Amino acid sequence: MRPYVTALEHRRLKAKAIDLPRSKAERAVPVFIEKVVAGSIAGGHSYGGRVASMAAVQVGYAALILLSYPLHRPGHPEDLRIEHWPSITCPVLLLSGDRDPFARVDLLRSNVRRLKKAELVIFPGMGHGLLPVVDQAMDRAAVFVRALSFNR
Repeated sequence: MRPYVTALEHRRLKAKAIDLPRSKAERAVPVFIEKVVAGSIAGGHSYGGRVASMAAVQVGYAALILLSYPLHRPGHPEDLRIEHWPSITCPVLLLSGDRDPFARVDLLRSNVRRLKKAELVIFPGMGHGLLPVVDQAMDRAAVFVRALSFNR
């Protein structure tokens, strides 16, 4: 997360990375909730984004920014990890590569509507990680965050 945090800080947005236990996402949710307070903009990359999205069902976050959300295991697009999405009430920004083996783009596009307020941004040629386009991705995140502040 360090490059993403640094890129957000360069855009004058306060950000920090947290350590989560490596286990089932469900087991990491209480740790995330303890470290990321209600009213914050929460998020994460891959597993961290999934944990953040699950925590958002229980905690009133201002918004979520999900980088390379692991929609399904590679090779198993039938096992979507979105059962909790309809219960997320805050705005959500999903940033994903079109070659991510954890998230087929067609499935992302068709399922993003399960989120009440969501925007999906796809980065052509990117896989599971957006470091090659970190500046474009964090520019988009900054626009999203500033729009939230403007609309309050």
